[in-house]
Amino acid sequence: MTLATVDRYDPEQVSSIGDRAVVVGGSMAGLCAARVLADGFEEVVVIERDSLSDEPITRDGAPQTSHPHLMQEAGRATLEDFFPGFGEKLLSEGGLLIDGSTEMKSYEKGGFAATPESRLPMYGSSRALLEWVVRWHITRIENVSLRDGCQFVNYLLDDSETTVTGVTFRDEHDAETTLTADLVVDATGRTSRTPQWLNDHGYEAPPVDEVEVDLTYSSIQIERPPDDRRGFAAFPRAPRTRGSAINPIEGNRWDVIMIGVHGDVAPTDEEEFVEFAESLPMDELGELVKSQSWVSDEIHHYPYPTSRWRHYEQLDEFPSGLVVTGDALASFNPVYGQGMSVAALDALVLHHCLADGGGKNLGPRFFERTAEVINTVWRLGVGSDFAYPQTTGPKPPGTDLFGWYMGRLTRQAHSDKVLSEAFNRVLRLEQPPTALLRPNIIWRVFFPSPQSSLIST
Repeated sequence: MTLATVDRYDPEQVSSIGDRAVVVGGSMAGLCAARVLADGFEEVVVIERDSLSDEPITRDGAPQTSHPHLMQEAGRATLEDFFPGFGEKLLSEGGLLIDGSTEMKSYEKGGFAATPESRLPMYGSSRALLEWVVRWHITRIENVSLRDGCQFVNYLLDDSETTVTGVTFRDEHDAETTLTADLVVDATGRTSRTPQWLNDHGYEAPPVDEVEVDLTYSSIQIERPPDDRRGFAAFPRAPRTRGSAINPIEGNRWDVIMIGVHGDVAPTDEEEFVEFAESLPMDELGELVKSQSWVSDEIHHYPYPTSRWRHYEQLDEFPSGLVVTGDALASFNPVYGQGMSVAALDALVLHHCLADGGGKNLGPRFFERTAEVINTVWRLGVGSDFAYPQTTGPKPPGTDLFGWYMGRLTRQAHSDKVLSEAFNRVLRLEQPPTALLRPNIIWRVFFPSPQSSLIST
């Protein structure tokens, strides 16, 4: 499921469902879920363990927010639907709207992608600013409240232990508090305790797919001339085990990330960082890291050993009144910049489930439909990961064949702007991967025209 294959958000489709919904976790997944729940519940309460600032700064409890994040088009368009004026607010706070066609330079399979004819709009912003703008919009919805500095403790269950009826948590004053709810949403990320809780209460925990990518990444911010909006990417691609990206963000800065996989560890000191950048097949990466003043006072380093998909859709029994979303459902190799956009699409699916059937059997219906979203993104990501022989875990059927085809398509896209645009629209989660198997695309992959080699890259 991608932007092209799901109906857009329409708040008028949802009728009254219940009195209160509680969302545990105030990251992008939790905030987007709260937005769509506000259409069907009298009150929505978001419980977040971090103390949140009135300024767009990194949350202490989510160290990965210090690193660069991309918002793919599926996420960008969905956030605009959820929060009218989202883009204008982001830009007013210093964020950028850039053209991925002309202002982003990408190295893939030995060359640079041709420049597509169409504009590919994307935001240039730190993760902290993106989340802050979402929070700004959420706090202006009358029936949504955000309680930060609160630590989730447990779910409440009815006497039959078949329905979740609320949560207990330690509030901002460290007092244990009970909050009843008609629906609870777990948006607590990879560390979600719901699988263990299910086991403890007589349910099966969801089966889990884990693909080991053995990835580390390190990030800094550097100064950017105000009129320089360029971005650069040379992500790890087998057999090369290192990569990098530089993205323009607010405050006349670039976000810079260095990435290593399968034993090629991302650098943690300044000299190594520069050497790492200069070793990559794009001169600008090393030149900018070396020539521009560093804004960061430290190098932020983060390990990401495995991608994980918890298959809640495979469970025969699941308690009523509970839904799991975001990274608590599936977390993806961050190199591909899919996580925040999938979180937005998860919320869009939740919206359609509420519109179609209210709260009845909501969890299983939601899990079945989000599996379509996850499957699309999962195959794109782990398909690239399995190009490395060191990658371990369950390999989706057809991965090797599709990977071979994608390698050929990518190389032809160096000189074919039609293939370059088609490839980008799939990566941006606008179009499904099957769009790359349309007859006109297959023909260009295997029978390139002489004119394509003349196209400027």
